[in-house]
Amino acid sequence: MAESEQPDTSDGERSVYRDYVLDVRIVSVERTGDSDSRYRFEAPEHVGAEFDDPDTAELYADVYFDTNGFQEEGTGERGVPPEVIQAGKDTVAAYFLTRPGVDHNWMASFYGVKPTKIDRYVSWVRDRAEEIREGVAERDLE
Repeated sequence: MAESEQPDTSDGERSVYRDYVLDVRIVSVERTGDSDSRYRFEAPEHVGAEFDDPDTAELYADVYFDTNGFQEEGTGERGVPPEVIQAGKDTVAAYFLTRPGVDHNWMASFYGVKPTKIDRYVSWVRDRAEEIREGVAERDLE
């Protein structure tokens, strides 16, 4: 489940789960009195989003890089950022998979394809996001 909200450091102990280029990161938040962690996506000028598991948070980060960044603020509870819509069917599918209650079977039904095609869409987004991050890292090293 993803929840967009401003970070609340009183939630518990925070540690960086994964650090990306351009000051983007996923932070693990240990909730006080709760054995489960939440995973918070953070980026400059992004309202942030929390997820129950790190895989979903990482997919959200991949969508973020694939679209060269997007803002969810102002899209409403059921809205999709225009940058995501404009990025194409595969990026939209990956974004929807980060939303509560959406899984591969739902996405396959939505698009009228087999779940394996949704897996391919996600892999394309992940590959492009990795290429973008590598390109940024190479430029920063020169």
